Amino acid sequence: IHKIRMVREPPEKELLESDADQSRFLFHISVFRVLFGGFGFVEVIYPHDGWVEINPDVLWSQFIAVIKEAVQAAGIQMHQIVGLGISTQRATFITWNKKTGNHFHNFISWQDLRASELVKSWNNSILLKVILQNTCKVLHLFTRSKRLLGASLFSFTTQHVSLRLVWVLQNLTEVQKAVAEGNCCFGTIDTWLLYRLTKGSEYATDFSNASTTGIFDPYQMCWNGILTSLLSIPASLLPPVEDTSQLLVLFWSFIQVADQQSAMFGECCFQRGDVKFTMGTGTFLDINTGTNPQQTVGGFYPLIGWKIGPEVVCLAEGNAADTGTAIKWAQALNLFTEADETEKMAESLQDSQGVYFVPSFSGLQAPLNDPCACASFMGLKSSTNRYHLVRAILESIAFRNKQLYEMMQKEIDIPITRIRADGGVCKNGFVMQMTSDLINEKIDRPVQVDMSCLGAASLAGLAVGFWTDKEELNKLRKSETVFEPQRKWKEYEPTMENWVKAVKRSMNWYNKL
Repeated sequence: IHKIRMVREPPEKELLESDADQSRFLFHISVFRVLFGGFGFVEVIYPHDGWVEINPDVLWSQFIAVIKEAVQAAGIQMHQIVGLGISTQRATFITWNKKTGNHFHNFISWQDLRASELVKSWNNSILLKVILQNTCKVLHLFTRSKRLLGASLFSFTTQHVSLRLVWVLQNLTEVQKAVAEGNCCFGTIDTWLLYRLTKGSEYATDFSNASTTGIFDPYQMCWNGILTSLLSIPASLLPPVEDTSQLLVLFWSFIQVADQQSAMFGECCFQRGDVKFTMGTGTFLDINTGTNPQQTVGGFYPLIGWKIGPEVVCLAEGNAADTGTAIKWAQALNLFTEADETEKMAESLQDSQGVYFVPSFSGLQAPLNDPCACASFMGLKSSTNRYHLVRAILESIAFRNKQLYEMMQKEIDIPITRIRADGGVCKNGFVMQMTSDLINEKIDRPVQVDMSCLGAASLAGLAVGFWTDKEELNKLRKSETVFEPQRKWKEYEPTMENWVKAVKRSMNWYNKL
């Protein structure tokens, strides 16, 4: 889970100043200014190579602890809280016993690779390639249906819930038994928290979270019956899908929204063609596609940004899984003490002395789409020092941003109106300037970079009537820096070409072991 924010009317509407990443969650009583709060760090578990989990009992206890800490610090009572907006990590899921509420396993993270062989097998299967994709291509020629076009381009990834859930259904006997008895619940983090908060009386997800699972049809706005049947996922497992709007939970208006969609809302990317880079644990590039879902061959997926009453906003998204994780890994190796140091370290050098880093602890996503790629340094020399390594890591983040942006431009025919950035890594001026140079575009960095949290607060504020419309939010957003291109692409081209060679040598690595 990323962040949780409670909302009440503050004395003034100032921009929030806080920083959080995937490994912690926050609970603040405020809208744009932190008045009182608490936080806890959630331990990520790696029980086997490629497996990434979170202990739900620890998550729940810390969730409750920070609520109590924040409320106590504020000196108020729970009934004084008007609304709660919660932004959660997407595609991380759990299954639990419907009668007792006890979970069958830990949360399985979106970064988890246990289903990589299933993904490879399904994507190469006759069933998917010939029957589903080719049939839909032919039907699309006659009908011009966007839904059929989307189906003809569909492929599985390890980041989708779909095949990780299939893995659970195939390998955990306790889950198999509960499903057979009609006693199994499935949910992403938002669904599970809602269920626990209401002691089982509310069981639902919202459109933003559902659309990231890989088993939701954004064209029909419902669970995809064809895919669930194909994968033998019982429809009884899937929670009802509600608007990204308010549910009454206890005495709060409760807003649940997926983190990247929440960041898009917090950035005020309300218009078709608005783009945002979120650089946190991973990099997520999203473009507002208006009311129409759009899917590409290269790996941008159609998502529901939010649904508020009759308003439906769609996004297309591509991502690179390892951004902040690469920086934290380097920090754990004592290449630097604080992340803030990395910008000056990189800028102190003219170049990385021919050293290249491939950020692929969780495989490579769009446009490469290789879950078997490995992370690596290449071009090391006896003269290489930690400054060169740090610069190579930061350069790799900018290069991956360039790849994502180029694919979006190539495959999504929507004029780009503006580009905004958020997430902890966007505070690094070296990465931001290099990205601006590489894509030859202005990039707006706001004062508040924790946009997924702010987006949830904004949605909650709208739901309880604190703001009347999105235009008020637009007026409140403040830019800290607008990065403009300073160097030409030709100056970077040889370096990026060598980096691409390093990436190619890292691909399909785990199939060779």
